[in-house]
This record gives sequence, structure tokens and C-alpha cells, in this order.
Amino acid sequence: MIPSVEHLLLGISGLFFLSILAGKAGSRFGVPALLLFLLVGMLCGTDGLGIPFDNAKAAHAVGTIALCIILFSGGMDTKLTSIRPVMRQGISLATLGVLLTAAITGMAVWWVLGLTMPTAQVGLLTSLLLASVMSSTDSASVFSILRSKGLHLKNNLTPMLELESGSNDPMAYILTTTVIGLINVGGAPSYAVIAVSFVLQLALGMGVGFVLGKLAVEAINRIRIDNHSLYAILVFSFCLFIFSLTYFLKGNGYLAVYVGGLVIGNSRFVHKRSVLNFFDGIAWMSQLIMFLMLGLLVVPHELLGVALPSLIISLLMIFVARPVSVFLSLLPFRAMPRTDKLFVSWVGLRGAVPIIFAIMALAENVPHARLIFNIVFFCTLISLVVQGTTLPKVAVWLGLSAKPKMLRRPKSFDVEFSDDVKSITTEINIKPEVLEHGHRLMDMPLPDKTLVVLVRRGDKFFVPTGKTELQVNDKLLVITDDMEAMAQTFKNMNIGDEEQGQGNSFQLPFWQRRKAQSLQRVGYKRNMTKRKGEEGQGNIDQI
Repeated sequence: MIPSVEHLLLGISGLFFLSILAGKAGSRFGVPALLLFLLVGMLCGTDGLGIPFDNAKAAHAVGTIALCIILFSGGMDTKLTSIRPVMRQGISLATLGVLLTAAITGMAVWWVLGLTMPTAQVGLLTSLLLASVMSSTDSASVFSILRSKGLHLKNNLTPMLELESGSNDPMAYILTTTVIGLINVGGAPSYAVIAVSFVLQLALGMGVGFVLGKLAVEAINRIRIDNHSLYAILVFSFCLFIFSLTYFLKGNGYLAVYVGGLVIGNSRFVHKRSVLNFFDGIAWMSQLIMFLMLGLLVVPHELLGVALPSLIISLLMIFVARPVSVFLSLLPFRAMPRTDKLFVSWVGLRGAVPIIFAIMALAENVPHARLIFNIVFFCTLISLVVQGTTLPKVAVWLGLSAKPKMLRRPKSFDVEFSDDVKSITTEINIKPEVLEHGHRLMDMPLPDKTLVVLVRRGDKFFVPTGKTELQVNDKLLVITDDMEAMAQTFKNMNIGDEEQGQGNSFQLPFWQRRKAQSLQRVGYKRNMTKRKGEEGQGNIDQI
């Protein structure tokens, strides 16, 4: 019996709602939201609530569209100024790193399956296909985990990891399609044809993405649309057009949409802020749909039969294949600290992309395709659990994590400025100590570059003048030229770091932290003694 549209909408809305609740609950315990989306799909699938879904071709189509949106949005959010210093490292990881990972993992898979599942008779070429499918890091997982957890890293590691994850899918896609073709056609491979196809796909992907990205910016700025909401739809149309045209030109569409998003996101165009917000929301929806669908597609009881080999393969990828490929790929960059390379090795997150590539094997009826899909799915779960939940802890352990000095975003004012506006805005809550200078706005010791543009008192908003009488719990929307002027504003108004929402300095590696803490206690005691002698009271500055 075919379900009605109303039943489908009810089921989809319920799945979305459960996934969002699961993601909210998981964030408190450090569990990646994407993992919970997968689990919700599995719980609602054939072994759970019984929602039937086994259409591999439909799953591949939906996954392809979702991945296009995710890569395009990731490219738009990536700043060229941040990736330019790490461009060579990122490209090396996205090409040579993927190739080395596939080669090392392929040999490991052949050995593991030969020991644990000899009756399956999995050959070397099938093992290489499984390894190619899992050779790239997942852009959706990396983007969402690094950004949703607010993980701030030293040494430009964040843009390098995002560049790698956004640009290494094309290499894995080429390897996967090449091996699938070899398996289906049979015979000895033509290495010259493979090399030419590889270079052609990458060149066309980069070229078409760059050219169409530039043309998209020109079109967006020249077309006059009365309904401003349609600008986001226009950019979305360019996203799909870039991917599809590149595909028909025999280029790599995944690389093209990432490059196109990179070009568009780093250009000036009208209503850019609203377009970026639109793609941020639609990218999250794409991730949610993709992971839910993949969770529905898997048959959980089939995973039990591949649990042992999948676990061994996962551990070998995490602790052998990924670190070896990273260190070899970054070998020319000797100035890069070893701790940075270790952390990059740990961010070998697998997610929806390997599963989508595994669905390609299912859609092409490749021998052992279901076995490949189940192993890839199991390895993805292991990766998200082991690596996804421990990224912040590993960053702190290696001394690479930092709480950046950042202003609290205005919560009482729904105001956003374009990236082209270099002014800084924040929100100040009026407390009694702030009014020590006087109750009128003109009495506030504001620097010359700082301006209060709006006041919220309860549910009312108004533009203040110099004679405006401020009250306790008023909210001020403050705008200034730069961080130095904002810092001076906080200092003049007796506002501490906690009210500013600022963080601390870089965290020390764990092996240095104990020594620092002991020195901190000594400094604290000395400072307390000094202040007691000078003031006779215990207002002590925090160390």
C-alpha cells in the first residue's frame, strides 16, 4: 500500500523533529549531531519502527544533491584570506593524502577480510574499491563538528582541515568510479587513460567552477529583482547549474561546486548576508535529510555479521592509514609542528560521503556491494563515535585549542551587518556599576569611535540621545571601529571579561598545564597578600 502525501509529511516532520531534539540533547554530552541523525534513521527503519526504504538509486540521487549543497555552502563560508597560507598543505592532503589512504587501507582490507571472512572471497580490486570509498574525509562531518562545537585552533588548522574536507571528495570520487569501472568491465587497466581522466576531471572541475562562479557574481549584481528573497534562490540555481554542467562536460562536479561556492562567497554581491544565512540553513537541512535517509537505508541486524572486520578496519584507518598518509603528504612542510600533524591525523572523520559512494556500488550492482555498504556504514559510526566526540579533548591535549577573544553576539537585537562593513557590534547590559559615571548616556565614558545606536528597555526599542536616562537592565547595541576601541569601551564602563563574553588565552598542552597551575597559585597568593596590604580588603585580580 502506497502511503498518502499526508502520511509522508507526518513521517518526515516527525523524523525532523526527533533529529533536532536528539541533536540538541547530544550537544550537551559532546555527541556529534550527525551521528544522532543516523541513529534516529536506524531506529525508525526496518529493524525499528518499520519504515521501509531500500531504494539505492533514490538514495544516491538525494545524497548527490545534498552533498552539492553542503560543499557549495562550505565553499561560501570559507575565506580565501584564511586558506591562502595553508593552500599547499590542504591540496596535498586532498590529493596525495587520499591516494595514500586508499592504497594503505586497500591492502589492510584485503588482509582483514581474508582472515575474518574467507568464505566471502573478496579480491584485491574489491578491497581497493572499499578503501577508495572511505579514502576522503567527510565535509559535512568536519564542517559541522568544527563549527558547531566552536572549536578554535591555532596555526590555521581549522581552514586547512575545512579546505581538505571540501576538496578531497573529488579525488575519492574519481578513485571510486575508476575501480567500479574496472570491476564491471574487467581486464587489465589502462593507466594512461586513468591518468588522463583524472587530470581532465580535476582541471574541468576547477575551471568550470571558477568561471561560473565569476559569472554568477556578475549576474547576481546586474539582475534587478524586486523580491529580495529570490536572490537566495538565484544563487541556489547557480549551485545546481555548476554541478550539472560540469558533469555533462565530463568534469568533477563536486570540485566545481566547492570552487564555485568559494568564488561567490569571497566576492561582493547584493544581499550577501541573507544568502549566506539561507545556505547555512539549507546545508543543515541537507545534512539532516542525508543522514536520516542513510540511517533508514541500512539494515541494522546485517551490521552484526561485519562487526569484527569493520572494527579492525576502522582502528587500522584511524591509527595507521590516516596518520601515515598525513605525515607523508605533509613531509615537504617541515616547519609544520608535529602536534599539528597529529591533530590533522585524528580529524580523519568519515560520514555521509563514503556511504553515498558505497551506494554508487549498490546502484551499479557491483559484486559484494552490500558487504561494502555495511562495512562502510559501520566504519562511519566508529569514526563519528571515536573521533567526532573527542576532537575538542585531543585539541586541548595537544595544546592546539584556544578560547578566542570574541564579543558576545547581540541577543536582544536582531541586527546583522554585511562582511564588507568592518565595524564591530556587541551588546552591553547596564548594571549598577556601569551607572557610577552618571545615568545619562552623555555621562558614559565612551571613546570617540564608539556609538550607542539602539536601546532596549523591556520590550521597547528606541534610538537614544545624549540626554537619554539609562536604567539598570537596559540593553545597549554598541558599534565601534575596531577591537581596540571596543576593549577601551569595556574598560571605561567597568565591564569585565565575563560580561564581554571574551575567552581566555591559548590553552597549554597537558604536560605543561600542571606546572602552569602551580605557578598560577603562587602568583595568586602573592597578589592577594599585596592587595590586602595596599587596600586592606580582598578585591583580588584574577590571575
